[in-house]
Amino acid sequence: MRNKHHTFFATCPKGIEELLYHEILSLDTPPVKRARAGVFFKGDLQSAYKVCLWSRLANRVLLPLAHFEAKTPDDLYIRIYEQIQWDDHMSPGEKITVDFTADHTNTFHSHYAALRVKDAIADQFRAKTGYRPSVDTENPDIRINVHMKKDLAQVSLDLSGLSLHKRFYRMAGGAAPLKENLAAAILLRAHWPQLARKGAPLVDPLCGSGTLLIEGALMAMDRAPGLLRPRFGFTKWKQHDPDLWQSLLKEAEARAEKGIQKASQRFFGFDKDPEIIAQARKNASRAGIGDVISFQTRDIKVLTAPETTVPGLLIANPPYGERMGKKMNLDNLYKTLGDRLKKHYDGWAAGVFTAHPDLAKKMGIRARKQYSLFNGPIPCKLLNFDIREEWVMHPKTPGRPLPLASEKADPEPGAEMFQNRLKKNLKTLGKWARKEGITCYRLYDADMPEYAVAIDVYEDQLHVQEYRAPDSVSPLNAKKRLKQVLTVLPGILKIPREKIVFKVRERKKKDAQYERFDSQGRFFEARENGLRFLVNLTDYLDTGLFLDQRLLRERIGKASAGKRVLNLFCYTATATVYAAKGGAATTKSVDMGKTYLKWAGKNLSLNHCNGPEHPPKHQPKHQPKHQLVQADCLEWIAACKDRFDVIYLDPPTFSNSKRMQTSFDIQRDHVELLTRTLRLLSPDGVLMFSCNRRKFKLDRDALQQWDIKDITRSTIPRDFHRNPHIHKAFEMRKKLKHR
Repeated sequence: MRNKHHTFFATCPKGIEELLYHEILSLDTPPVKRARAGVFFKGDLQSAYKVCLWSRLANRVLLPLAHFEAKTPDDLYIRIYEQIQWDDHMSPGEKITVDFTADHTNTFHSHYAALRVKDAIADQFRAKTGYRPSVDTENPDIRINVHMKKDLAQVSLDLSGLSLHKRFYRMAGGAAPLKENLAAAILLRAHWPQLARKGAPLVDPLCGSGTLLIEGALMAMDRAPGLLRPRFGFTKWKQHDPDLWQSLLKEAEARAEKGIQKASQRFFGFDKDPEIIAQARKNASRAGIGDVISFQTRDIKVLTAPETTVPGLLIANPPYGERMGKKMNLDNLYKTLGDRLKKHYDGWAAGVFTAHPDLAKKMGIRARKQYSLFNGPIPCKLLNFDIREEWVMHPKTPGRPLPLASEKADPEPGAEMFQNRLKKNLKTLGKWARKEGITCYRLYDADMPEYAVAIDVYEDQLHVQEYRAPDSVSPLNAKKRLKQVLTVLPGILKIPREKIVFKVRERKKKDAQYERFDSQGRFFEARENGLRFLVNLTDYLDTGLFLDQRLLRERIGKASAGKRVLNLFCYTATATVYAAKGGAATTKSVDMGKTYLKWAGKNLSLNHCNGPEHPPKHQPKHQPKHQLVQADCLEWIAACKDRFDVIYLDPPTFSNSKRMQTSFDIQRDHVELLTRTLRLLSPDGVLMFSCNRRKFKLDRDALQQWDIKDITRSTIPRDFHRNPHIHKAFEMRKKLKHR
């Protein structure tokens, strides 16, 4: 049993399946797929033990024993009796209980069905031994799980016993305590682990019994959440391996000891109820981390930030109203929280978990990202904030237009048209971007041909590019309209002029190369889907982050779990970061530009992908997990002998670099490039090919031996819908042979 592989199922609260999937992946256990309220994963007994011990998110770990059809409770009894040899798993002296669940399409009465399951197990033992196990619903030795979906039954052994969310440090809670695994999910969604690695503090101004802070400290100190549990469901199981379990426990205890030695008191909890604070201190003490959390009796009205060297995360779960007071009385609480954040927590991140997201508007800060979660049956939202001036909502003066940079009361008719279009885009695209948590997006893309500019938002800065105006627009009028654009932008978007970068993006002749613009070295961090990338708006024509490829990057990340990934013409390796964070087994990123590879290495390091900051000059004996290779991609492809499961190919439209032996034209050379690259694909692999040449046409006849799917429409983000030709994209696979 120890080395035998099974497909297990880890259950979790609805809404955190994605988090559990990545958590299981981080435990070196291959997840198979997400399901409603859980994740399937493969592994041996050690894998199941590790999830039981280390999962901060799971409720239960189930080992499936049988799967069969049962149309009536009597059918269920017969299959349970005949198909499972229960003495392989338990002795007749053990106490059992049965958890029976069914989807809404099943008509079984759950209590009666559970009784039939118990009868089948007991009757089988009595027939074999003359004894039958007893039932104990409170403290069973063996817990059996039966789930019915229509007429199909899944019978499993519950390896966890009591729900894994019970950490056994919380003997008393506040009036409405969070479950521990929900608290862990909130912290993960608020990016606490990444902040903790930087030594950031964690503050809970409404801490109650301290669950959020305790879970945050356990994460930061690498302390297994299952260490305090007195027993698990596998303890009395016949196939339990005590030696294996003890070795995992010793390893976890050693890691916990190492974590406590490095701990510092950077966890702060406040509540106005002294009795609740006393409970929180006891809970932290039971968790073994009482010395690292400071709990104080303090009203939120006098909340200030602790004195720390780096900004941190404030996390809060305000009262819901249903159980702790009326909703109308919560308005002032949210307003006070927002006021204290704006006054004392500049530069911090904040997460507010609430059943009343409408009340969060009282805080006066725009949320950067929001997630839907459930606290038991109550639908809730986690709102993530960046406490910075640009996210603060300032009240508008009724009847007064947005201020313009120009002192003129009435803009010129053309400027007014452009201004109105920009306001409209800001209302629609801005709302969409905030809802999706997108901080870098295209706001305007020559929507009005006479105003031929592209305006991109990068966090709190603007990147403006002027295109060549249509022939119908004279150079004098084009210059005039450009001036109008630059005049109205600061006022409408409330961005200071020094944070607006302007470039002229001319159409180059076929044999021309884009040159470096400047050498200011003004890099800053931009975020996308929880990942971080360095962006430079001044020094190059492109910024380091192609906004139109946002959905392509997501697609690559989702396809990369456990795969060998190759990124050709990798540029700053943003797609590689997605692959690495998506669980790629290995990645290899190839580009000819030393500058871009150095940039790529910093992007990998910024996201903790163990990527080298500089491309290696010599091939190391032991290759890193994420490799950067400086080479002419065309030559490298021809010489490569390796195979890859996912290949991302995003070549330039044209190149005649001095380091290349010949020029490259994507329309002319794409068949040869794709044919050579597809040779590197594993039998079940996928190649994703992207091209930004406006009139590019794929030669399907020359590539007919491959299965080609045009994915262009599904990879154009909403902010580029007005420009559907921004890129073309295809998925390519080996054709299946039909017998």
